[in-house]
Amino acid sequence: MGKRGFSIRTGLAALGAAVLISGTAWHNLAASAVGSQSAVSSQQSAVGSQQSAVSSQQFAVGGQQSAVAGRIPGGRDSYADVVKTVAPAVVTIRVESKAKVAPTQFQFEGDDFFRRFFGEEGGDNSRGPRQRAVPRSYRQRGLGSGVVMTSDGYILTNNHVVEGAEAIHIDLADGRTLEARVIGTDKPSDLALVKVDATGLQTAPLGNSDNAQIGDVVLAIGNPLGVGQTVTMGIVSAKGRSTGSGDGDGNRSYQDFLQTDAPINHGNSGGALVNTKGEVIGINAEMLSPVDANIGIGFAIPSNMARRVVDDLRKDGRVRRAQLGVEVQPVTSDLAASLGLKHVGGAIVSKVTADSAADRAGLKRGDVIQSFNGQTVSDFNSLRNHVADAQPGSNATVGIVRDGAEKTVPVKLDEAEVSRRAARSTEPASVDKGALGIGVERNAKGLVITQVNPDSRAAEAGLEEGDVILEVNRQAVQSAEDLRTAVRKTTDRPVLLLVEREGRSLFVTIKPTA
Repeated sequence: MGKRGFSIRTGLAALGAAVLISGTAWHNLAASAVGSQSAVSSQQSAVGSQQSAVSSQQFAVGGQQSAVAGRIPGGRDSYADVVKTVAPAVVTIRVESKAKVAPTQFQFEGDDFFRRFFGEEGGDNSRGPRQRAVPRSYRQRGLGSGVVMTSDGYILTNNHVVEGAEAIHIDLADGRTLEARVIGTDKPSDLALVKVDATGLQTAPLGNSDNAQIGDVVLAIGNPLGVGQTVTMGIVSAKGRSTGSGDGDGNRSYQDFLQTDAPINHGNSGGALVNTKGEVIGINAEMLSPVDANIGIGFAIPSNMARRVVDDLRKDGRVRRAQLGVEVQPVTSDLAASLGLKHVGGAIVSKVTADSAADRAGLKRGDVIQSFNGQTVSDFNSLRNHVADAQPGSNATVGIVRDGAEKTVPVKLDEAEVSRRAARSTEPASVDKGALGIGVERNAKGLVITQVNPDSRAAEAGLEEGDVILEVNRQAVQSAEDLRTAVRKTTDRPVLLLVEREGRSLFVTIKPTA
């Protein structure tokens, strides 16, 4: 019984103490429960103490939730009413265009097998000398979204959705598919306005994007990847973003994006970014991702920029923007310290273009532009957007800091060069209505086609090199000028050609030039 007996006795004593302590705790807990039951029984009959305690706790939690809901006005768990209002005004846009492919670099001379399967012409001398390989074209199809602006069929979308399109088809929410025509495009903002012939369409109102705040809940509506109209949700992640996706030719050069984590994928372009009031505050335009798939960084053109572009395109078919005529760079902390500025921000002038609005107003290299027409200039992008919002030829004020002194400089704005280029591109070009896009040589029978432009009316009609044109509109043709004159005179119906091809005669029709 030495150490072993002592250990056993010690263990039993500890166990007994634990039982006593537990018993005391249990007795106290039971007494508390009985007391609680008595207290509750005095207020509510036939209600158990535990149930009352739970009910009391639930009431307290409910009261806390009510207080939270009161601090967050507009809290909700469904946006079905918003979707029902806006979704019918968001359409799918399908486009068709021609894309050229260069002829293959490999020439399979003398091999009939490859010539049959790759379509290389002139491998033998059965149809005359070998012809120079001509780039071929094929039909290319694209997909995007759009927002109905007016009940009579004006639809807003991205320029990159319809750029170069030869045919535009609009799939409406009611199941109809309508043909659309381009009213105007604006490459600098990446917006375009198209029109369908319809009435009574559901529209979506443009909200005030300036009122959007970081953290606001937004919905993105469009047709991602062609799966059908889809609604995704997120928040406004940032404002005033510039992605640097523009180029030196003016494409996407004006950027003031709303950033959102609402999923935006291919096909969402041109669709709506909507707030919880059912207002369109942005036109979805881009996503930023290293894997060409959404990772929660999407961008929408703010509705206030879109509203001005829509108005100009509908009125004039183009957008006119003002220009100041300076090159600037951002003001960093080091630059601000070096120049003795009170705050970091603004845009420092590094160059003034000769005979520009800025030059005539007296702006100089080294001036720090801090405001334009009373609006704060935080960086180059904000300055460019503020100037672009003004009308060419209008008077404006530029707030600057020069040699430590603040000044306000009046300036009369020029028209931006990108706007002048747009004006020139919208001028109607002269069209040779007699041109078919073919080269011909005369032979004993008529005119032999020696070359066909793959993007011409002739190629669309199916004319091929080696075909012999015998007649135009049932009249014999002897020269290229006879052909041109006959085609030019035919404006109200397709041109009818009689063609000989490999010993067979066939009629071919060519649509007149619009």
